[in-house]
Parts: sequence; C-alpha cells; structure tokens
Amino acid sequence: MSENELSESIELQVRFSEVDSMRVVWHGNYLKYFEEGREAFGRKYQIGYFDVENQGLMVPVVHSSIDYKKSLRYGDHLVVETRFVNTPAAKIIFHYTIRRKDDGALIATGETIQVFTDIHGELQLVLPEFFSRWKSKWIK
Repeated sequence: MSENELSESIELQVRFSEVDSMRVVWHGNYLKYFEEGREAFGRKYQIGYFDVENQGLMVPVVHSSIDYKKSLRYGDHLVVETRFVNTPAAKIIFHYTIRRKDDGALIATGETIQVFTDIHGELQLVLPEFFSRWKSKWIK
C-alpha cells in the first residue's frame, strides 16, 4: 500500500445464517462483507452514507465483481480490507481483499463502483464539490 492510499480493515466472523447447505459461506454474502468494509471506511474517513446524504446526494453501487479464491466456513474470522481508488471521474471505486484471520489465506478479491445521484436518482456527471473537498483533505 502506498503512503497516499486510503484503506481500512474490519474483522468479521462468519455467522450460521451466512453458510449454505455445503457449510461454506454462500457466494452472495461476500457482497455483504464488502458493504461492511465500505461502512468501516466511511466511518474512518468521514465519507459514510449519511455524510453523502447530508449533501443531498446518494451513491448507489452500479458495478461489483468478486474473484473467489478459497472458502470460508461457519465460525471463521475474516478481515476485509477496503482500499479507495482515486479517480478524476464522478464515482467512488473500492478494491477489496478478504483474508481468513487465522492463517492469512486469501479468500476473495473484488471491486465496487458507485456513482453520485441526486435524491431523485438523477446521475451526477460532474464531481460534487463536497467530494472534491473531501479528496483534498485526505489524499495528499
């Protein structure tokens, strides 16, 4: 990770409701783990959903991808690392790495892309001023 890269990690534990009949984490739950990572990132860097909403905007996810490497099972502890990808475009890109805490095994990697919309869902093509100020504060 470079000095200029913003990231946050959060530890989670696999709950029984997250596993399938094969006793492994159901593939769709990895998107929930990404969400937990985004929320932790937002709390740390003051760019959470309410921070954006207070500016009269929303940030829906318009793209997500996951590459599965290994499985998690009920009771496993995992660490989700969320890294902000700086781009001049009016969007927020995050890269994710999920590792099993006990042995550091790489479980999954992924990406999400969010765009800015107004409260009526109208796409904002220009980088919002508050987000430019946020980037100036955190990205050196």
